[in-house]
Amino acid sequence: MLTTFQPRTGLLESPRALFSTAHLKEERQICKEGTATLQPIPLKYRVPRGTWDTHMHVVEPERFPVSANAVYQPPEHTVDDAISFESTLGIEKIVLVQPSIYGTDNSCLLEALKTLGPSRGRGVVVIDPTNIDTETLEEWHSLGVRGVRVNLKSVGKVLSEHELTETLLQHAQIVRPFGWTIQVYVSLDMVPLLERVVPQLGVKLCIDHFGGPDLAAAEHNGESFNPYTLPGFSSLISLLRGGETYVKISAPYRLSKDEEYRDLEAMAREFLEVAPDRVIYATDWPHTRFSGVDIEPFTETCLRICAKEPGLAERVFRDNAEEMLRGV
Repeated sequence: MLTTFQPRTGLLESPRALFSTAHLKEERQICKEGTATLQPIPLKYRVPRGTWDTHMHVVEPERFPVSANAVYQPPEHTVDDAISFESTLGIEKIVLVQPSIYGTDNSCLLEALKTLGPSRGRGVVVIDPTNIDTETLEEWHSLGVRGVRVNLKSVGKVLSEHELTETLLQHAQIVRPFGWTIQVYVSLDMVPLLERVVPQLGVKLCIDHFGGPDLAAAEHNGESFNPYTLPGFSSLISLLRGGETYVKISAPYRLSKDEEYRDLEAMAREFLEVAPDRVIYATDWPHTRFSGVDIEPFTETCLRICAKEPGLAERVFRDNAEEMLRGV
């Protein structure tokens, strides 16, 4: 029997509901004081309505102990913390992604989904494809789970082409009846292996964090950077052209030392050139293993890149995610 629950309401209330009154008050105050300076509109009022943050984590080590094999020990970041963070960006909907520290125990994520409710929350779980039953999958689907994650990069795991192929085929067989997506976190130089197996999967694939490029090893100088010099980038572009693969523009601080993200911007522009319907935005909150991260400059960069074409921001921040997360 499927689990039933009553999600909390009003948790991710859009700041736009208060925008008209608040902004008018601000404008009146400006006029009253006699200044002609135009005040910039805060970021949270400029992201598209209904934006999805397609990659973030909740962690509650006291309630839900981390795996004995966890490669790091995180501080607590609850679903309420997540809601508070997202509200600063004007984001209304979030995708909870299972972090490596919890292994295949998805309890923390599932409990958070119950709080959010399926209209505002989605989940990407980690499973053992050899030990999962249909009833469990059906229950998770009702809670909002729409994907499974294969995370190699976070734990430094390397698979042969045969091992990776078998792993992905096993996951595809499990998720295909539900229309879920397989989400992979690998290094960019492994993407050519994905290029050969994706046509066999029969499911959607999502590649995390710009494909996981090693930009520190790349030779480039700001705007002159050519992403096609990165091992695996051409394969990623081929996958995007193929129509079943999505890529997340996310976690810039894990990848680039350029404060202006010019190298990542060059990559993002290529993604959008070949597959504007399969590029999705994410914050990667709470930025595990990093401290003091301000994601607003990156979000501003994403909005600026999308400004080149009417409706592109709506696709990258909302529509593409909704299509990927649709399920059956």
